[in-house]
Amino acid sequence: MDEIIVFQQDGSGEVKISGIRQYSSGLIISKVFDLPAHLPDFIDNPEQYFRGDFTADLVLSFLKHPDLLDHLARLCRKKNIPLIASGKKIEAAITPFTCCSLGRLPGLGQYGAQFGIPEYEVEVRENKICRMEVRRGASCGASWELIPRIVGLSPEMALESIAREAQYLCAADPSNFDPITGKSALHVAGKVHEKALRLALERLK
Repeated sequence: MDEIIVFQQDGSGEVKISGIRQYSSGLIISKVFDLPAHLPDFIDNPEQYFRGDFTADLVLSFLKHPDLLDHLARLCRKKNIPLIASGKKIEAAITPFTCCSLGRLPGLGQYGAQFGIPEYEVEVRENKICRMEVRRGASCGASWELIPRIVGLSPEMALESIAREAQYLCAADPSNFDPITGKSALHVAGKVHEKALRLALERLK
């Protein structure tokens, strides 16, 4: 059983926590550190906000305050614990643009095997998708929750619909734009799910 610890502010990771608990296997979230949303602009002593005596196989951060995230990254590096901080920019952490754009990276155990860039397996009969199974999905649970909206559609209609359905369910901040590509987290979430379905359909040929 791989052990995960979550750091969040004012419930900022609750959707992901719920998704992991519902859709994972062989994972346990052993501790959630929930810090206040409103904190000083500058924190000179971040160690006062959470203790550093934790152990885990993986740490997930949904912290918004940069000083707290920097402190957490230093602790994880010292403990040799992988830290995932999606949507952030910090050298000492794994920082995919969204949780569902996490690649298959070494050292992430069962979490890395089950969550990240989506992977589907599908079955088509009489030109309709009759079965759709998640092999790897978004930690928010969207990869699983959109399935009832796709099953029963033709492959063509499913490919037209899946990005939109993923975006409806996505927990990412819609204002989170990448200044280089101009793409938002919602756009990325839609695209990775569309690509996952396209690849699953291509494997049937």
